[in-house]
Amino acid sequence: MNNTSILQLKNISKHFYQGDQKLEVLKGLDLDIKTQEVVALVGPSGSGKSTLLQIAGLLERPNSGEVFLNGTDCSSASDALRTNLRRDYLGFVYQYHNLLSDFSAIENVVLPQLIAGKNKKEAKDKAEWLLVRLGLKERLKHRPAELSGGEQQRVAIARALANTPKLLLADEPTGNLDPTTSDNVFLELLNIVKETGLSALIATHNMELAAKMDRQVTLKDGKLVGGSKTVKIQAGKNFY
Repeated sequence: MNNTSILQLKNISKHFYQGDQKLEVLKGLDLDIKTQEVVALVGPSGSGKSTLLQIAGLLERPNSGEVFLNGTDCSSASDALRTNLRRDYLGFVYQYHNLLSDFSAIENVVLPQLIAGKNKKEAKDKAEWLLVRLGLKERLKHRPAELSGGEQQRVAIARALANTPKLLLADEPTGNLDPTTSDNVFLELLNIVKETGLSALIATHNMELAAKMDRQVTLKDGKLVGGSKTVKIQAGKNFY
């Protein structure tokens, strides 16, 4: 990790309306994630973690405040520029895998790489490496319907990492898995993130897994508190 920021959120506020009632979800929130830093985002259900991730991922605009991605001010950026920034810098993992049902596991991971301009061989090699690392060596050609829930989520994680984003955003990425599978998949995800030098903001309810990240921040009453350092994952050699 170095002192260069990959993501900065400054004085972010976000509210919604339910009828005439104004619901303030984020209230002047600040967050700074450094390059190669892995941060756990914790907080109770309904605290606004998903909203925060949507804003960090340039999928939603705050009502006020500034968003900087790799030094670029995204606050008033056009939709086209925000789309390009998402493509070039961000990877997303959601609680539900959203795989393309007509394509095999490896095809689901190859396709986003082809869209980004990689050649077919390079894309296939990277997809296979990721899927094998995530324990899917024997399942490369299986379609989503032929995979278990845990296997589907591993494919979704591989897809998010395929284009080597600068920042990975994950919203309860193993929340639908049984505890043992969840722990195994989560730890392998963290290892790959560390090995490839990515930054990450990962929302989780699992405090044991959160403790394995570089630090934790807690979303409470619309603001982030905490940020203490925790145990670090040992990084291995880089890929590519």
